[in-house]
Amino acid sequence: MEFTVSKADLVTELSLSQGVVEKKTTIPILSNVLLEAAGDRVTLTATDLELGIRCSCPARVKQEGAGTIPARRLLDYARLLPDGDVNMKFLENHWANITCGRSRTRIAGMSRESFPELPQAPEALVAIPVNVLASLIARTSFAISMEESRFTLNGALLLIQPESITMVATDGHRLAFVQAPSGETGNVDRPFRALVPKKAMAELVKLAEAAGPEAKVILAGDDNHLFFQFDHRLLITRKLTGNFPDYERVLPKDHTLIVKLQKAEIRSAIERVAQFADERSKAIRVQFTSAEVRVFSSSVETGESEESVSCEYQGPDLEIGFNAQYLLDFLRAIPQDQVAFELKNEKSAGEMRPAGENIPDQYRYVVMPMRI
Repeated sequence: MEFTVSKADLVTELSLSQGVVEKKTTIPILSNVLLEAAGDRVTLTATDLELGIRCSCPARVKQEGAGTIPARRLLDYARLLPDGDVNMKFLENHWANITCGRSRTRIAGMSRESFPELPQAPEALVAIPVNVLASLIARTSFAISMEESRFTLNGALLLIQPESITMVATDGHRLAFVQAPSGETGNVDRPFRALVPKKAMAELVKLAEAAGPEAKVILAGDDNHLFFQFDHRLLITRKLTGNFPDYERVLPKDHTLIVKLQKAEIRSAIERVAQFADERSKAIRVQFTSAEVRVFSSSVETGESEESVSCEYQGPDLEIGFNAQYLLDFLRAIPQDQVAFELKNEKSAGEMRPAGENIPDQYRYVVMPMRI
């Protein structure tokens, strides 16, 4: 196999594959990227057996074929090359000759035969604007559980229906729910439901950024895999198995107390007070009154802090303990200037939502209270 490709194109596509390449060397071939030259393009494929990515870019193909070489080493070397064309020629011993300007390099590769085959994508289900998908992920991924033992919570639920597209994530202490209207999803004949792993969501954000705001991602799925096609880039991920919690039971239906605040004010107040919260629990106390919201924290080791911000609230005084990081994750995820706390009492879960006018979709964030 021999082909010539632009250094800029090669570096771009290799960079997008790095999050998928297996870092551990238990199976050496998974540290390699598969290069396939055919027609007028070269295709790059990487996988860790759970996640796979296939990208392509224009190339002048002199001899069609395929070969694999270490993905990280190739990217690190390609970045150091001068701008221009890069010629790659694979030899029978699986080594690759790389020529660029006056640079001559040989990299040891491995046989293409030992590289795992990726599953073929089934018929497309729906096309979603990439900015909608990226927005759903940004507003839910932080609520995914970090505990590997809670397998079904190590990803987010993606639910596509004729009237809406929904993403939900929870770690058992909080739940993030986002629902965009059906106008964003196109025509969906039947509901589609799948659990998307957190690692796949991180790679989807990278691909969405590379695709541009006007692009669309085509979604397909079979019994075991999900397929996300971004033009000439395809991400394949295994679905998480198991039953996701019944999130509809968690979403409060009887909140009667609503507190409206300026997001920047309450976020800054919590950030400062959180500096003096217990490092492990990150617990702070939030006191809601008719004139203001007061935020407290204290720790024997670090000290104590108190802040107050003005609010719109008509109801009884309440004091509730929350994990400061959980509140900040939501406040950093919303673009709106106002935020609403919806409450029932000191012992019930609190709910946060963006407040104001012209909110395009439904975003609900439920946080369990803490005992302090």
